[in-house]
Amino acid sequence: MPEALHELTAPALVDLYRRREVSPVEVARSVLGHVERWEYYIQALYLLRPDQVMEQARASEARWLKGQPLGLIDGVPVTIKDNIATRGDPMPLGTAATELVPASADAPPAARVREQGGVILAKTTMPDYGMLSSGLSSFHKLARNPWDMTKTPGGSSAGAAAAAAAGYGPLHIGTDIGGSVRLPAGWCGIFTLKPSLGRIPIDPPYIGRAAGPMTRSVADAAVLMDVLSRPDDRDSMSLPHQDIAWSRFDTGTDRLRGLRIGLLLEAGCGLAVEPEVRAAVERAAQAFERAGAVVAPMRPFMTQGMLDGMDWFWRMRSHVDMRSLPADVKARVLPYIQHWADSAAGLTGEAVFRAFHQFHLTRVAAVNACRPFDYVLSPVSPVPAFAAELPSPTNDPMRPLEHIGFTVPFNMSEQPAASINCGYTSTGLPIGLQIAGKRFDDLGVLQVARAWEMIREAQRPWPQPPSEAIHHVD
Repeated sequence: MPEALHELTAPALVDLYRRREVSPVEVARSVLGHVERWEYYIQALYLLRPDQVMEQARASEARWLKGQPLGLIDGVPVTIKDNIATRGDPMPLGTAATELVPASADAPPAARVREQGGVILAKTTMPDYGMLSSGLSSFHKLARNPWDMTKTPGGSSAGAAAAAAAGYGPLHIGTDIGGSVRLPAGWCGIFTLKPSLGRIPIDPPYIGRAAGPMTRSVADAAVLMDVLSRPDDRDSMSLPHQDIAWSRFDTGTDRLRGLRIGLLLEAGCGLAVEPEVRAAVERAAQAFERAGAVVAPMRPFMTQGMLDGMDWFWRMRSHVDMRSLPADVKARVLPYIQHWADSAAGLTGEAVFRAFHQFHLTRVAAVNACRPFDYVLSPVSPVPAFAAELPSPTNDPMRPLEHIGFTVPFNMSEQPAASINCGYTSTGLPIGLQIAGKRFDDLGVLQVARAWEMIREAQRPWPQPPSEAIHHVD
């Protein structure tokens, strides 16, 4: 049975467009129809405007008929996270406390998508200010996980992960400052790369903040890296542009032979790794060994003090931001986020300094721990996806980040780190494997992830809408 158009990869779609066997208009219709069947249940999208989607698709069709495509993804559907500005659209940042003012310009990732001809399907949902690893938001409807709609898709790139898993076209863009593309990717069974800091220009830049592709395959992520990594001088933290051969992401399973692989099974802080998660990652490591890699155990390098310090600094940052809001506006923020931020009100200057210093200590510890290895394997999260209605696995604003011990160090060390599925729980929830590389080795991480795609066990079919009944999207 041939794949539906909405399930095809970006390279496959571009090839069909080039051969004039399929039109971007047909693909847009297929994706919009699939969204209608799914969106009522998973609430992944914001600003879905079918008329604008079709207008973009018709313009792309005209370019292809003239043999003049704009770029690598002309006519390919793309979603963009709420907090990445798109010209003329409000950016609520997931919270009802934001004034809805149209953005004056595209942020760098959105600008690259338009320059390369991508069809922007919609924005995707996120929690308040991106400060939760769930889809709980005071502005957006509650996002849910397509694999089990009682579970969260994760966050803060909640809608992007749900949209990718549900098959809303091939390309989705999220952001990550402590795990916000990798955690939802792991819980939704998709692929993502949190690139080296500055590899993808972003605006506004911030310590540890990166944009990244969220896709069903490494191939699609490689295409999106080619698009998004082009230079933009608005990002004061961006890397000098490199002409990286992203198309060389597939070097086969021989890529694994002789690699020195570190296996990190304990984060050193936060929640304990659940047995099913640990077992899945251990099985992955064994498969890497059979493919010729040399796998060695790693000791935890994070500490609870490092995690707590970053948490308290982020609390103070949010406390300062929210303190500037009128009382009635601040009251619209999720109570969990309010409680979390307000807890920092009494911190002294010394306490804030000591908290901030943990970012640097985390960076140094991560780089030193990874130095003996080419790549590091670990769980993405110590736990599988949790209840959709919860803001975090602990549901405790005083212990909000206990699940990010494996992901956050690579934001601070600026190393590329991917999430890719490596198994399922007994109840059918995906389990994410994190593959981290040395700073700047983004292509290498993609190559190792692609090799893992080739040697891992057969994947379960992607989830389908609960019924064929069509529920019209609000």
